[in-house]
Amino acid sequence: MTQSCDVLVIGGGPAGIAAASRAAEAGARTMVVDEGASPGGQIWRPKLTGHQPSVARQWLARLAASEATVSPRTTVVDLQVSAPRSFIVRAERSGIPTIIGARALVLATGARERFLPFPGWTLPNVFGIGGAQALLKSGTRFDGKRVVIAGTGPLLLPVAASLSAAGAKLLVVAEQSSRARVARFAAGLWNAPATLAQAARYRAGFFGAPYSMNSWVVRAEGDDRLRRVVVRVGTETRTLECDALCTGYGLVPNTELARLLGCVMRGSVVFVDADQSTSTDGVYCAGEPTGVAGVDSAIAEGQVAGLAAAGRASDAAPLRRVVSRRAAHGRGLDRAFALRPEIHTLAASDTIVCRCEDVRLGQLDRGWSARQGKLYTRAGMGPCQGRICGPALECLMGWSADSVRPPVFPARVRTLSSPAKTGDSAETSERNHDAPA
Repeated sequence: MTQSCDVLVIGGGPAGIAAASRAAEAGARTMVVDEGASPGGQIWRPKLTGHQPSVARQWLARLAASEATVSPRTTVVDLQVSAPRSFIVRAERSGIPTIIGARALVLATGARERFLPFPGWTLPNVFGIGGAQALLKSGTRFDGKRVVIAGTGPLLLPVAASLSAAGAKLLVVAEQSSRARVARFAAGLWNAPATLAQAARYRAGFFGAPYSMNSWVVRAEGDDRLRRVVVRVGTETRTLECDALCTGYGLVPNTELARLLGCVMRGSVVFVDADQSTSTDGVYCAGEPTGVAGVDSAIAEGQVAGLAAAGRASDAAPLRRVVSRRAAHGRGLDRAFALRPEIHTLAASDTIVCRCEDVRLGQLDRGWSARQGKLYTRAGMGPCQGRICGPALECLMGWSADSVRPPVFPARVRTLSSPAKTGDSAETSERNHDAPA
């Protein structure tokens, strides 16, 4: 299956939806590809009831009304520059090889949860915070279950409120950051009353459960499943009998495609200018890969990137001011929820740090590089390709991200061997709905 477009948006979350909508409205032949069954990403994933936030419904309706083509269940495994401002993207859609040619790319690849190993973190019924939210939206029942939520960042609040509303018995919501740092961050939101009000609503949603600062899970215990967790609360250690533990330490931007294209990085995020343009001509980036700053920032950045990719950068002036304000908010998040030193030392020598390859911390040497860790132990070489253990090993061992090579995701041989030719074909694309390939 071959296709071509002017602007290809990779990622169907808030940033990608905004980028595709604005690019299509500007007259560019626009296509958005996403791994999900429908646009929305993790944050706008619809509940089993179909309910979504009003802002999500508005942007999804705008995307549907635009001339953008939507390709769901599509995974990009490789991309390359074929000529100045000309790209060939290799993907799989429901297992079928797909080649897409584009004149501009918008990378809106979002972020994933950061998991940090501690004893017992691989036990059944230990979930990621976002993973628990996704399970809840898909119909998993938590009513009557004793749940501990632990980690860091604003995501703890909406997940706690959602689980409480679903009937879960929350034993504690443990935030590793200090009360002083969280209070300073909240005080800095005086010019964002809507954000403060939203946080207050979330807290009210689990008012009956303690929200403890300076708190974190020391270890999880159990046999065939989780039975209890040991939590450090301030200067005390408590053991809580529970049925589920939801844990996560913020988000890690998905920057593999940007790095594959040679885009300049600034630390762990993609460097962009005021038009969301990367250092690679014709490649734009929006949302979490440029820094985690919330959904409002992702929408604003996506609009700027979509307009710039369609050659209408001058129309984005008002949006750039929003991007600038939200970037300051993102920096505040980073400061408020920075990991404390104790979190880096929770894993014991026998704690599994690479779940795909069953590599334990004691098998690794701090004197190695990430590449040596791969060669000697296969850490990071499993199906997830280091997406889980990579950020963990960066925290535990100080290893920086290893190089990126295609395929970025596991792919079929026929996808990798398909001729890299593109063309226009009305029969090979669907407009805003999922039809059989």
